[in-house]
Amino acid sequence: MSVAPVLENPAKMIAKGAPHVIHNDKQLEAYTETLFSLTALENPSPYEEEAIELLTLLIERYEDEHYPFPASPDPVSVVRYLLEKGNLTQRSLIPEFGSEPAVSMFLSRQRDLTVEQIRKLCIRFKLGSDVFIPRAPVDMPA
Repeated sequence: MSVAPVLENPAKMIAKGAPHVIHNDKQLEAYTETLFSLTALENPSPYEEEAIELLTLLIERYEDEHYPFPASPDPVSVVRYLLEKGNLTQRSLIPEFGSEPAVSMFLSRQRDLTVEQIRKLCIRFKLGSDVFIPRAPVDMPA
């Protein structure tokens, strides 16, 4: 069985600029920007579709290794995680919550997020709203 011509010299491909494993946040940012521009195309070519798939895999791999999300996170855990990973304080969330007491009440589970707070958190952290919406417990039939 012969190797496909394109894979005969993978080191040469990478040296010429082919996508490679992401090793740092700067590369992650560059790959993400490229992925966004490709996914914005109205009619991507088959090669562009392959590039979208490859970049997605590389980005997901790096993010899974360097920014793992807790399993079944609740909104408070997500926000605490984002604060920790971003070296942020509660005060840094005042623009999203409106006041420091509002941040404290949320983090102490005394108050849920409002739709507006979810919207602002999504914009700031570039995440989907689903991570800030609590999951309803599933009742198992008896």
